[in-house]
Amino acid sequence: MKADLDIGTVSWRSVTAPIWVFAWLCLASFGPCQAAELEQLLQKGHVPGLSFAVIRDGKIAELGALGTRDSATGMPVDENTVFEAASLSKPVFAYAVLQLIDSGVLTLDTPLAKHVPDYVRNDPLAALVTVRDVLAQTSGLPNWSGWTTPLKVNFPPGSHFSYSGEGFLWLQRVVEATTGENLNAVMTRLVFDPLGMKRTSYVWRADFETDHAVPHQGAVPRAKSRPTTPVAAYTLHTTAADYASFLRAVLTGTRLKRSTAKQWLSPQVELFQRCIECLTSRATKVDQHVAWGLGWGLEPKQGAFFHWGDNGEFKAFATGSFAKRSAVVVLTNGSNGMAIMPEIIDHLLPGEHPAFAWLNYDRSTPSGGWLDWIRLRSD
Repeated sequence: MKADLDIGTVSWRSVTAPIWVFAWLCLASFGPCQAAELEQLLQKGHVPGLSFAVIRDGKIAELGALGTRDSATGMPVDENTVFEAASLSKPVFAYAVLQLIDSGVLTLDTPLAKHVPDYVRNDPLAALVTVRDVLAQTSGLPNWSGWTTPLKVNFPPGSHFSYSGEGFLWLQRVVEATTGENLNAVMTRLVFDPLGMKRTSYVWRADFETDHAVPHQGAVPRAKSRPTTPVAAYTLHTTAADYASFLRAVLTGTRLKRSTAKQWLSPQVELFQRCIECLTSRATKVDQHVAWGLGWGLEPKQGAFFHWGDNGEFKAFATGSFAKRSAVVVLTNGSNGMAIMPEIIDHLLPGEHPAFAWLNYDRSTPSGGWLDWIRLRSD
């Protein structure tokens, strides 16, 4: 793999080399002291490995790879290591949806039931759910339906925030119905190929086998899933460098009309409850200093966008500032990744992030490293 990296005032061209050489280059790009601090955070959090990319002035300024991709083998994370991005899948999918809107295939106010009428059955409110509602997380659908959570619209769409993976799955089916392609083909055509994201896919690929991160519960490796069916909400597999290419597109509005790119990062709804899935209004209403755009969470006072990913044993976070032309993405392969994420982000791209308080992850990391990825009880 070759990539041009603007690191400070020096342009590096990375080439295939022994892993220890790449590790040195990675560490050199952001300084041995900072690398040591990040290594300490990994040890503190019982997180086996991470990969990150930092964008400054619209260019990839730093790439880093630390720790192991599999604690059982000790194989290190490197620039080509593929991670599960979990819900960082959603902003990438939103980018493709916005392109389809610009091309006239969809509109923000298209009811999803117009194209896929049978996803939510026997529910009059379902006819009101639009593309905008799904991207802005105001559809009223549950995060995921199940035995105890019926698939229904729980409040008038657009009235308030409640995070929903089901909404993204429904919108995925709309995209597939209107384009005549499956999700991964659409994403490859509209996003991966144009942005040069060569190690990114919503389904497992054979070439990922030689260099991928293994999930860990605490420090214990678990079986790695290999999805054959793409899911817009959570099956994205990618590298930090590839995701940074996407973040550069966010910062520039590449492939979008200027007005669409602006709407992407404009508040559609403000959050007044400290909850992720907010299907009822029982939670105390307090300004969370967080809003939601069209696929991105927003920190309006900071002028920042963000999203997190949580597939259990994979945790991820991305944030950026359109005005500052800066962004960062961090991918980890440990269940405790979000416990140390605020400190990691502060090391790589310092700034205030009310999103972490809203997300409300437990930041304690007991010596065993077990189960502390579960969120604290909401207020």
